[in-house]
Amino acid sequence: MQTSQQLFDRWSSDLSGWGVPEAILAAAPEEPWVFPRGVFAGRARRQVIDRAGPSYHRAVEALPEGGSVIDVGSGAGAASLPLAARASRITAVDTDPAMLSSLTAIAAGLDAEDGKDTTEVVTVAGRWPDVADRVPVADVVVCHHVLYNVMDLRPFVEALGDHARVRVVVEMTEHHPVEPMNPLWMRFHGLERPVGPTWEDAVAAISSLGHDVGVERWDGAVLHTYESFDEMVAYHRRRLCLPSSADPEVAVALKDLGVDPGNPVGLGRGRPLMTLWWAGTGES
Repeated sequence: MQTSQQLFDRWSSDLSGWGVPEAILAAAPEEPWVFPRGVFAGRARRQVIDRAGPSYHRAVEALPEGGSVIDVGSGAGAASLPLAARASRITAVDTDPAMLSSLTAIAAGLDAEDGKDTTEVVTVAGRWPDVADRVPVADVVVCHHVLYNVMDLRPFVEALGDHARVRVVVEMTEHHPVEPMNPLWMRFHGLERPVGPTWEDAVAAISSLGHDVGVERWDGAVLHTYESFDEMVAYHRRRLCLPSSADPEVAVALKDLGVDPGNPVGLGRGRPLMTLWWAGTGES
């Protein structure tokens, strides 16, 4: 049986396998990690309208009327803004100030539409848990589609729990979110990508800290919808560290993977999602 530290070390080791080889990165003509911000904003707006799904329900059932929420790795607010009707305060933490500005703008429009007292929205630009000491404890902490970006998972998870009085709710894909791109890496670079870590590895590591982790597997809506097929092509071409002249080849490859240019949704659509939750350990 593996120790807690071994489980977290395995997570880090498996996750490091997703790094792009230095030779490929060095030849990249553009920054490969830029994601279209409009995709995040569109997803947040859809979530605000729908207010549905296991992750939403696990958060809202734990949130007292007029309670507080922390959204770690918030993006444009898809995890937290649906809770605004019940929350008096939302603290959003993200490394991208522009994304936080989008969240604030969406929140302002939401309050106007609902005709309710304004939910206080506080933004903190920075990386969790580096900025955790700047964030007061809240009733519920939500963290959607972030864990696969966290190499040092233990302090990250510990800070989530320490900042939640009632509950932590995490949403993630079963496998690494860019796993559907694996055929593209093989096609253009002959590069075989890893398999792990998976949601099961996350649950094992988090549980090793003494948390009773609830798990629900569900079929979610498409995570990413691009404004156009051209945008989708350009994004995947950048991720693959290819020049813009490769756009036609990337377009063909995406079509070969079943992408409909008239409906450019993210690769791997229909992939099951996982909602994880556990009791917080934070104190007022």
